Amino acid sequence: MSDNNEHDDLFGEKKTLDAGDSAGQTEDKLFGGSNPTEISLDDDSKDTPVEKTLPESTPVIPTSNTSEILDPPSLSTEDPKSQDEVEEEESGDSFDISIKISDPFKVGDGMSAYMAYNVNTNTSSPAFKSSEFSVKRRFSDFLGLHERLQEKHILHGRFVPPPPDKSVVGMVKVKGSKEDQTSTDFTERRKHSLEKYLNRVARHKVLVDDPDFKQFLEADELPRAKNTSALSKGGLSRLAKGIGEAVSKMTAKMVEPDSWFEEKQVQVDNLDQQLRKLHIAAETLVQLRRDVHIYTGSFSKSCSLLSSSEEHDGLSRALSSLSQLEENIEQIQQEQSHKDFYLLSETLKEYIGLIASVKASFTQRTKVWHNWQSAQTTLNKKREALVKLELAGKAEKITPAQEEVKEWERRVEKGEEDFESISKEIKIEMVRFDKMRIGDFKELIIEYLETLLNVQQQFVKLWEGFLPEAKTIC
Repeated sequence: MSDNNEHDDLFGEKKTLDAGDSAGQTEDKLFGGSNPTEISLDDDSKDTPVEKTLPESTPVIPTSNTSEILDPPSLSTEDPKSQDEVEEEESGDSFDISIKISDPFKVGDGMSAYMAYNVNTNTSSPAFKSSEFSVKRRFSDFLGLHERLQEKHILHGRFVPPPPDKSVVGMVKVKGSKEDQTSTDFTERRKHSLEKYLNRVARHKVLVDDPDFKQFLEADELPRAKNTSALSKGGLSRLAKGIGEAVSKMTAKMVEPDSWFEEKQVQVDNLDQQLRKLHIAAETLVQLRRDVHIYTGSFSKSCSLLSSSEEHDGLSRALSSLSQLEENIEQIQQEQSHKDFYLLSETLKEYIGLIASVKASFTQRTKVWHNWQSAQTTLNKKREALVKLELAGKAEKITPAQEEVKEWERRVEKGEEDFESISKEIKIEMVRFDKMRIGDFKELIIEYLETLLNVQQQFVKLWEGFLPEAKTIC
């Protein structure tokens, strides 16, 4: 599945990271892996995937958890593909899909107002009704889509891209403003982030075929999304749930039966820390470039005023030319600050969100493991109770006890299947994620370097053009 979006199509050529590679030495490396993949800036035409057998999960390790559980959601309704099958699938026929968001417009007035966006889709996939179509969506529709995708796919360990954060401050400015510069910048940034989000979902082999995603892109009207406000009942419930899960994670650690996951968790944590540090530095860089172009503009105006008051003709002309040169430089610097933000800062911010999705899938796997272990503990208790009844000769209670043992045996078997299923799916997702990440950052670095070189070339050209004017001063 390719993506033609000018901001989001950062694929290029990618190198596949083996799911079994160690991640224990990635503290200060952006790309992770104990055997870093060498990235060539040349446009190679071949990718040689590394093939290794994924490690199998080890047998169950009983725990002392005595709480009984209800039937967990089924995770084994789909048969996860192996890494080889994933590579074969990705190298086969695929369909293009490009999603653009345009013409944001304000609906209503006052605090009841909201922003809506035109979502334009172009695709060659026969799964859609036509090749080109457009719908109008509000921000809450995007949040509703994410909630539905997360609810369904997190159970299987899939990485669901997160939507942009809901900014209460930004929306208050939009609701109460009359198209000032602040509200316009906020709207443009949100439009860009929403576009990246949809194209990120469209690049996922499974999520792109989800009925809710197709409905979002095609349907003229959508059911009103509920509980999407940060201060709504649903928003507060999600906050409380997140806090509860964090506490649960700290108090009930999993006895990891697969060293691959332990190594990957270390890699992901290190990558998260380094990306956050880099994002802070990028945000600072963006702000400094904005300050530079503002001060350059002030300098240009001062030179213009000085040239108008200068009596010497040659010096006046030189100052006037210098004013025009600095004005041109200001425009170039402003464009560069936009590039820094949308290309560098926003990409880093997006990957920080994607890392959070990866961690959410690992957390879901831990939940499945605890459900399995809890069922195993309960089964052991039921078996002990059955033995006591048989020794006591209580025939009338033996048959129901035997049925309970069979029921919990079924739950234990299902719990093991669910755990193996989600473990296998996460390994497949990590292969995709690592491949996508390396390709995205390769394209990011190349495009960013080209941008910087282009800016410097423009500066040199401008100053070379001013040099003859400066020499005429006499």
